[in-house]
Amino acid sequence: MSTDRDNTASTSAVSVGLRGRCPRCGKGPLFKGFLDLAPSCTVCGLDYGFADAGDGPAVFVTMIAGTIVVGLALWTEVTYEPPFWVHLAIFLPLTLVLCLGTLRPIKGLLIALQYRNKAEQGRFDS
Repeated sequence: MSTDRDNTASTSAVSVGLRGRCPRCGKGPLFKGFLDLAPSCTVCGLDYGFADAGDGPAVFVTMIAGTIVVGLALWTEVTYEPPFWVHLAIFLPLTLVLCLGTLRPIKGLLIALQYRNKAEQGRFDS
């Protein structure tokens, strides 16, 4: 459909992706649950059947949160030498907050970039 990408110049893929909005109009919700995609946009009718973020969001979240948590845990250990239970009390909740707090925005961002860049699976021409 030629009108699918007509409104993309007015919306930023990063902005709508991080907010969990439709990549075409930027207004309708992208998600119907925490990580479940809605079938289509309730505002412009864009079918979200094209969206497949795969394991990308989980990989990015793991790398980002892991770097932050491990770096802080090492710094805390070297600087203060706290007992093990202090590490658990601080870094277990921090890990959960970072992972759960960034997973949905990163998934929305990857789907919005996938739409904006017209990304598709690779195919072999025979």
